[in-house]
Amino acid sequence: MSVVSKMLWVLESRSREPLGLDELASVTGKSRSYLSRVFPLVTGYSVTAYLRARRLSDAARQLADGAPDILSVALEAGYGSHEAFTRAFRDQFGITPQHVRQQRNLNGITLVEPLRMDIAAPVSIAPPRFEDRPEMIFAGIAERHPMNNPAGLPAQWQRFQPHIGNIDGAIAGVAYGLVGEIADNRFEYVVAVEMRPGAEMPPDLESVTVPALKWARFSHGGDLSTIRQSIGAAEQWLSDNGHEPSEASYSFLEYYGPAFDARSGSGDIEIWFGLQA
Repeated sequence: MSVVSKMLWVLESRSREPLGLDELASVTGKSRSYLSRVFPLVTGYSVTAYLRARRLSDAARQLADGAPDILSVALEAGYGSHEAFTRAFRDQFGITPQHVRQQRNLNGITLVEPLRMDIAAPVSIAPPRFEDRPEMIFAGIAERHPMNNPAGLPAQWQRFQPHIGNIDGAIAGVAYGLVGEIADNRFEYVVAVEMRPGAEMPPDLESVTVPALKWARFSHGGDLSTIRQSIGAAEQWLSDNGHEPSEASYSFLEYYGPAFDARSGSGDIEIWFGLQA
């Protein structure tokens, strides 16, 4: 069972308990920082956001089934007051719990169902090739996106497109997507090119330094629409084969090689995991 599958099992089987990353780290044997990064990469949710969405979805069902009062449902979902529950419910679904209880149905609500325990590996992936790389310096555009709705990524790539092939000192023909800090169910994403050692950094782009690491380079056989499944399969392969991903900043990369076709979103795509020494 992969690390993410173990996390899902704990979260679903103990969803009423006050779970956090400390408990999940104890169960999985992994660090808090690793779990807080890998779970969103595979599922699209932070641990906190997933638990909140699942508890509120269960609460919505109870209300639609005619729960006798809202406060008891709020307390069962882990909220200490009617007001706090109503605020969280409205943020999640766009309507109030009172409305759901009155209408006695779930029309207009998108519930978050339990994620499958095998979500981490719904596709097969070939073993990676390993490569030791020195420190790498990238020049790019950084933005933050919601984990479960990164609709702004294509526009970010489009904004960076004019720079590709036009930066002095950049390694030609290759572009990268770097995943940085993940917090508050949002992630930092940097669209970038790698700079040659000693090259001058363009003043209108951000500089990102990635430490020297051993990398596991997985080939992604599909297009961009299925890359999250390949990330999950890669995470499981590493877990099954005793490899520990690095906790260094920007130690997860998407690689887009010379044969990548931006129009179809396919071809020459790799997923890189930096590994602990």
